Amino acid sequence: MEKNNPRTLNGWCMYDWANSVYSLTITTAVFPIYYGAVTKAGAVRVENGNYLIDFFGLEIHNTVIYSFALSFAFVSIALINPLLSGIADYSGKKKSFMKFFAWMGALACMALLFFDKDHIWVGLVFFVIATIGYAGSLVFYNAYLPEIATNDQLDRVSAKGFSMGYVGSVLLLIVNILMLQMPSWFGLQDEGEAARISFLTVGIWWLVFSIYSFMRLPKDVPLKIKDKNILFKGYEESRKVFHQILQIPRLRNFLFGFFFYNMSFQTIMYLASIFGSEELHIPTSGLIATILIIQLVAILGAYLFTMSSKCYGNIYTLIFALCIALVIAVCAYLVQTANQFYLLAVLVGLVMGGIQSISRSTYSKLLPVTKDNASFFSFYELTDKVGTALGTAIFGLVNASTGNMRDSLFPLFVFFVVGLFFLNKIKKNTLTAAE
Repeated sequence: MEKNNPRTLNGWCMYDWANSVYSLTITTAVFPIYYGAVTKAGAVRVENGNYLIDFFGLEIHNTVIYSFALSFAFVSIALINPLLSGIADYSGKKKSFMKFFAWMGALACMALLFFDKDHIWVGLVFFVIATIGYAGSLVFYNAYLPEIATNDQLDRVSAKGFSMGYVGSVLLLIVNILMLQMPSWFGLQDEGEAARISFLTVGIWWLVFSIYSFMRLPKDVPLKIKDKNILFKGYEESRKVFHQILQIPRLRNFLFGFFFYNMSFQTIMYLASIFGSEELHIPTSGLIATILIIQLVAILGAYLFTMSSKCYGNIYTLIFALCIALVIAVCAYLVQTANQFYLLAVLVGLVMGGIQSISRSTYSKLLPVTKDNASFFSFYELTDKVGTALGTAIFGLVNASTGNMRDSLFPLFVFFVVGLFFLNKIKKNTLTAAE
C-alpha cells in the first residue's frame, strides 16, 4: 500500500469531518441538554431535587441512567471489538466493518427523531446504538493511520483529521443552533422539534460524508481463510497483543497512562453539559456557546501540541497537557459561576485538541512493525472504551451515592495523577515526529 498518498490521506481525514458531528451534537451539545429537559418533563416524581424517570418499570435518577447508558455502550463495544478486528485482520475486510458501524451509528442518530417525553426509552436505546456505531467505526478508521502515512507524518495527519472534525462539526452545530433559536425560520413548531431535527441532520451528515471517505480509502483485499475458528481470532489476537505490549516498556507504560488519563478526560467531555446544566443552571444557549468555544479552541490546540511534539517530543507534550488537565479538574470542582465555566471551557478546548491527536499518533509511533494494525488499534480502542465505561460508571455511582455531581470529580483527579505517573516513567524518551 502506497503511503502518504494525498488522495488517501484526504479521504481518511474526511471521516473525522463525517463522524465528529456525532461527538459534538449528540454526546456534547444538543442531546445532553435536550435529554435533561425531556426527562424532567417526563419524570414520574421528584425526590430531593432529583428527577426520577421510568425506564422499563424502574425509577432511576435521570443523570445517573445517562451515565450508565454511556458505560453500557462502551462496555458493549469493548467486548465485541476484538471479535470484529480479528475478523477484519484475517478476512481483509477492514473497510466493510468500518462502513457497517458508521452507517449503523448514522441511522441510529436519525432514529432519535422520535425521542420525546413519552418515549424516553427511544432516546436511551438509540443513543447507545449510535455510540456503539461511532466507537466501532473508529477501531478500523484508526487502524488505517500507520498503513497510509509514514512515521514522520503521523502527528500532522492525526492533527489534520481532528481539526477537520472540529471544523465540520462546528459548521453543522451552527445550523442546528439557528434551528433551536429560530425554529419558525425552518418551519418548525418549537425548540424541541428543532432538537429532534438536529439529530436527523447529524445522521444524514455522517452518512453522506462517510461515503467520500470510503471511496478514497484502500479497498478490501479478501484473504483466503483456512482457520475455521476465525470468530475467536480477535480474542486470541487481543491476548497476543497484550503480551506483546507487556514486552515493550515504552508502549506498556504509555497504554497504562492512556487508560487512566483518557478515562478522566472522556468522562469530563461526555458529562460536561449535564454538569453545567444541573450544577450551575447555565441556560441552553450558554451551554451550546460553550461547546462552540471548546471546538474552535481545540483546532488551535491540535496544531499547537503538534508543534510542541516536534520540538519537545510526544511524551513531554502529553505530560504538559495532563498538568493542565489537573488544573481543569480542580477548577471544575470549585467553579461557581457561568463566566468561570466559560473560561474553563477555553482550557478544556486547548487540551482536548492536543491530547486526542497526540495520543493517537504516539500509539502509532510506538507500535512494532506488524500487518495486524486492526488488532493493535482494537486493543487501543479497548483501552479507551473500558476506561470510558469505568469513568462514566464511577461518576454515576458517586453521583448516586452522594447526590452531588461535584463529588464525582474527585476520582477523575486521581486518575489524571495516575496517568501522569505512567507517562513520567517514559518521559526521557523524546519520541519526536522524526522518530
